[in-house]
Amino acid sequence: MAMAVYTKELGTVEISDDVVAAIAGLVTLEIKGVANMSGGVVDGITEVIGRKNLAKGIKVKSNERDVTIDANIVINYGDSIPEVSDNIQRKIKNDVEKYTGLNVVGVNVHVVGISQPEEAKNQQASREDTLQDVVQTT
Repeated sequence: MAMAVYTKELGTVEISDDVVAAIAGLVTLEIKGVANMSGGVVDGITEVIGRKNLAKGIKVKSNERDVTIDANIVINYGDSIPEVSDNIQRKIKNDVEKYTGLNVVGVNVHVVGISQPEEAKNQQASREDTLQDVVQTT
């Protein structure tokens, strides 16, 4: 498991790429225009067994204190791809740096699908359920 590592006065801090991915995933789901995250086979299996995968659609590459994040999203039909992507990039960079102290050197947004209006309503409800589950477990 890859992780970012840095040394402070009192010792070493190690932050798993999975933690960075979870932060980025939560942030991305909060952005207006994001219908859903698009993950791979492992993400699908995780959901089938009933676990919420906060890092779905997020890939993190770390090197010491520098991280690069890739977000694979499905956007709502009618929303501006450049505007939504800009918001995702800024918010992920800001929040990951704020919560981890790591340096985000890049946030790459991959729009892999578009959600139709009715589908968007269902995905919004699912997204809100996921965020509510996270709030209740913390």
